[in-house]
This record gives sequence, C-alpha cells and structure tokens, in this order.
Amino acid sequence: MAQAVAVDAVDAEAPPGQGLGRPWLTLLAVSLGVIMVMLDGTVVAIANPVIGVDLHASLSDLQWITSGYLLALAVFLITAGKLGDLFGHKMVFLIGVAGFALSSLAIGLTSSVGMLIALRVLQGLFGALLQPAALALLRSAFPGERLNMAMGAWGAIIGLSSAAGPIVGGLLVENVSWQSVFFINVPVGAAALIFGLLVLKENRAKTLSRVDWLGVLLLSLTMFALVWAIIKAPEWGWGDARTIGFLAAAVVVGGVFLFWQARVREPLLPLSLFRNVSVSIGTALMILMAFSMFGAMFFLTFFFQGVHGLKPLDSGLRMLPMSAGMIVASPIAGVLIGKLGARITIAGGMVITAVAMFLMSRLGVEAAFVDSAIPFVLLAFGLSPVFVGATEIIVGNAPEELSGVAGGVQNSAMQVGGALGTAVLGAIVSARVASVFPGHLGPAAAAIPPAQMEGLKSLAAVGMAPPGLSGPAAKVIADASHLSFMDGLHLGFVVSTIVAVVAAILALFVRAGRKTEGAAVHIG
Repeated sequence: MAQAVAVDAVDAEAPPGQGLGRPWLTLLAVSLGVIMVMLDGTVVAIANPVIGVDLHASLSDLQWITSGYLLALAVFLITAGKLGDLFGHKMVFLIGVAGFALSSLAIGLTSSVGMLIALRVLQGLFGALLQPAALALLRSAFPGERLNMAMGAWGAIIGLSSAAGPIVGGLLVENVSWQSVFFINVPVGAAALIFGLLVLKENRAKTLSRVDWLGVLLLSLTMFALVWAIIKAPEWGWGDARTIGFLAAAVVVGGVFLFWQARVREPLLPLSLFRNVSVSIGTALMILMAFSMFGAMFFLTFFFQGVHGLKPLDSGLRMLPMSAGMIVASPIAGVLIGKLGARITIAGGMVITAVAMFLMSRLGVEAAFVDSAIPFVLLAFGLSPVFVGATEIIVGNAPEELSGVAGGVQNSAMQVGGALGTAVLGAIVSARVASVFPGHLGPAAAAIPPAQMEGLKSLAAVGMAPPGLSGPAAKVIADASHLSFMDGLHLGFVVSTIVAVVAAILALFVRAGRKTEGAAVHIG
C-alpha cells in the first residue's frame, strides 16, 4: 500500500526550497573529511609495494589491505546512511572523521600485516559513516537547481586530493616511511573535526524514530556474503563450492531482506527508492564505473614500480595526469550535465573512458610518460561526468528524508564495483600471467621445478622478478616476468573497455535528479 510521509528534512531557519544555510562552507567542511579518505586511498596504493617488502606481505596480503577496507565499506555504507538519517548527519559525519583519523594512527603504529588488515577493516567502518553523511549534508545545503554545481565542485575537490595523494604518498614513502602515509590523516582529520563542529548544521529525518535492526543484520550478511565471495573467488576459483555457496547465501539472504523491507513499517532501505528507474540505473552505473576504474588501476602501481622499476614518488608522478585532470574535468562535468542533461554527458564520459582503457591496453614494457599520460587525461575527462552525474542521479532523485540512505547506496555501489573489479580483473590478470609465463621463459622453463615455477608466476603477477639473481638467467626470468605481466595487464584493460561500453549504453536511459520544491517530501 502506498504511504505518504511528510518530512521536514531541512533546518527550520532555512527558507523553503533553499536547504540549509552556508552551503559553500558546508561543502568545504565535508570536503575536508572526504579529502582525508581520498588521500588515504591513493597513498596506500603507492605504499603497497613497500609495505609488502617491509612486512613480508604476500600478494594476497596486499590485496586484503585494499579488499578488507572495501569489504567493511560495502557492508556498512547503507546502514551508516540510515544512522545519519535517524541520529543526524553532522554527528555521524564527525564520528566518522574522528574514528578514521584514530584508526589511521593505529595502523601507522602496527608492525604486523595481520593487525594492519584488521585496522584497515576498522578504518573502512568509520569511512562508511563519513561518506553518506557528507553527501546528505550537501543534498540538504544546496537547493535542487544548484546541486549539479555543488557536485561539480565536490568532484574537483576529490580530484585535487587524488592528485595530491600520489605525490604526497611518494614523497612520504620515499623519504620518511610507509607508516607516515597513515599518520598524515591525523592532522587532516583534526582540521575536519574542528571545522565541522563550527560550520555544519545538524539535519535528520525527524519523523523516522527507530533503526530496523533485523534489516541491518540481513543486509550486512547479504553484503558480506557477496563481497567475500568476490574477494575470495580468485583464490578459491569461481566454480569452487565455497564461492558458489557464498554467492547462493547472498541471493537467499538478500531475498529475505527484500521480503522484510517490503513489510516493515520503517525499513532500512525503502524499496520505493528504486521505483525511480534513474536511481536504479545510476546505482548500476556506479558499479560499472568502479569495476572498470579500480579493477584496472590496481595493477598500475605494480606496472610502474615492478616493470619500470620507478621509485614511489616517480610512480606517483606518472599517475598525476589523471588526478590533476579531474580538478579541471569535474566542474566542467557539472556544467555539462546542467546544459546537456545527464544522459548525453554520462554516456559520452563512458565512451571517453572506453577509449582511454583501450589505449591502456596498448601500453608497452618501455612506455614513456606521454604514453600513459594521454589515456590518464582521457580517463579524468571520462570518469568525472560519470562520478558527478551518477551521484547526482542517485542522491538528487531520492526524497530529502532518504538522502542519507541514497548516499549510502551510491557509495556502497562504488565499493562493491571496486571490489568486484579488483577480484575479477585480478583473477583474469593472474590467470593470463600464469598461462603465458612458461612460454616467455622459452626452453629455460623445462629446467625449473614446479614449485619454483609457481613462485615465479606469483611474482610475475605483480610485475616482479625474484631478487638476488644475476647473469643471463636473471635477465631471462626478469624479461619473462615483465612480458607476462604486460599480457595480463592488457587483457584486464580490454575487459575494462568492454565494461565501459556497456555502461555508456546503460547511461542512455537515465535522467537528471529532481528539483527539490519546499521542505515537504512525499513518498508514494
């Protein structure tokens, strides 16, 4: 039965339809918190090879440093958005900022790879509190007709922090330590906490009074089973009974969750949100974009530091064109969406992304700076319209009182897509490397024992050759490792190209977010 709920979701002092006061200060305040998260993501990617050496971490350990964080985010994001709707987005945002900074401090103090992974999971939980609350605060601060502009500025700030990440991370890893890339979150988090306390105004859905704890449990179990299967599939195999079992569990428990959400009075995830086709398509676009981007980009640091032998700072400089390009591309994307509409702008962005991914699939072992810079710049101008547009579609089409949930859906879709891309493309790259490595070794492969061959294949999967070798044999093995890794990388980018084309076609069916009229929102 349709249910109409009138919700005064904006501050009482704000004129109808105008959102909360001080919108640009609100943008700055929430951006400080998100800058911390974005810096963390990019600097960890730069630090991974050094962490592997210092803590004697395997490729699986390094993947878990990323995947454990993504798992926590994906499981908790929608619940975190709901908590913001109920208890206040400002409070939840500030708790997320403080927890993220403190868990970063703890990571920098640990010397165990197992503890590092556990703390990254904790860090992901606090990051989940922070991100949907930030989007909900923006949604409330800016009236509907200015939301595109706000999202464009939001994307530029994220691009700026992403651009700074590889440089800051490279400088810190090279000249201080890998621990310092986590310590840097402490002063940034402190600044975000103080500024947020002074600037942000609280907002919540005042008519919602309780948490659907059974829904929280069912959704958490569903997301855990899904993301765990995705992460472990490369290790277990996609046809393994454990992988199939977790995927089946995700389907069954997810079905029970949907059944419960359709009947509970105050659901965790109101299914009415997805009656808007654009919200559903926007969610799918976020998954595909993250699959294409995060999955393929995971291996680029290994390409630069393993195959090319670059230092962390030089590796960060190689990735700068994409991050810096987003600073320019994101505001332009916001303007284009306002003028041309979401459909054309997002579809065009995914076409540009597909072209960039295809160019990446043609990179050679000796690729010069310009060879990677051109597709990186194209990626910036391709991904920015998708990030800005899909975010606006999901959050802008959602009712005001569900803005926190919508922000959680948007972020959860990105994390699931990133985890899926990392796992699927990781499996594709590893399988390709393993299949072609003996061929690149040539006649020398026959003299290598099977156990040693597996070890060489594992190193080749991250573009590395075993240290300490010398003479002609060392060159043969190093060349085989690099060529095999490039074969795997090329195939990964080809798959990403296909995914981007599919997303471009899907984008043709979306429309821009609604214009918010007044403070009362009705859910039909």
